Amino acid sequence: MNYEEEVNELTEKFEEVKKAANRTSNWRERLQAVEELGQWNQDDSIRILMRLMNHDPVYTVQEAAYHKLRALGEDVKLPSKNKQELVKGISKLLLRIKKSLPKDHTYEEFKEKLRKMRIDVYDMYEGEKGADFDKWLEKMWASSSPNTK
Repeated sequence: MNYEEEVNELTEKFEEVKKAANRTSNWRERLQAVEELGQWNQDDSIRILMRLMNHDPVYTVQEAAYHKLRALGEDVKLPSKNKQELVKGISKLLLRIKKSLPKDHTYEEFKEKLRKMRIDVYDMYEGEKGADFDKWLEKMWASSSPNTK
């Protein structure tokens, strides 16, 4: 492989990673993009890592970007974990989804409809809540009315 082909291949790879860093409906792909961007000490990768550290809705991604930036020698501060709702009006959104289902629907049906209708919201909370996601979502489902179980 000659130099020009190597440059083209690296450019294509970087473009793929950049796209993954912008996928709002997949926090795992953004986290993987952080890992890859941390290997490239260049202005573009640092700029993307800064954006992810400061603005990604999933704290796990923010924290990983912080660590990569520190490893690249950037003087950054770890963002504080935001205790507010990730999505404004999440309770109302979940209630609308619940109301759209039959009265005797199950939690699993509710969870699947949320995933299909709002993968961005589903993904964001799944990434933020981690192992507690199902417990949190089931509590939100059970406490919303009407049709509470």
